[in-house]
Amino acid sequence: MPAVGDVRRMLREALRRWGVPALAGTAELLTTELVTNALCHTDRGAVLTVTLQSGSGSRLTVEVRDFTTRHPRLRAPSERRTSGRGLQLVQSLADAWGVRPDGDGTGKIVWFALDAGVA
Repeated sequence: MPAVGDVRRMLREALRRWGVPALAGTAELLTTELVTNALCHTDRGAVLTVTLQSGSGSRLTVEVRDFTTRHPRLRAPSERRTSGRGLQLVQSLADAWGVRPDGDGTGKIVWFALDAGVA
């Protein structure tokens, strides 16, 4: 999916500009998981929002909005399945994550946050 590669490049560049390039590896991996899930499990694409809150408690937040209200399920890993581990990665590596309805009721937002450690 070319869109996923483009998203990774844009995210990496934004993190470099914002002075937090050390977050790039984890942020790219988790963003790839959420964007891929949105593109594979919905039919209308996705909208990515990335914000960096600075100051006390600085944090990077990545949100992926899609256009289905069906929430993703966190599944136990299985040796027999080749998929289904993405949310396990998000849960393991993010400082916080979750799912919430979007503002207009046509979809949902899956998000994660990483502590940025900048003032």
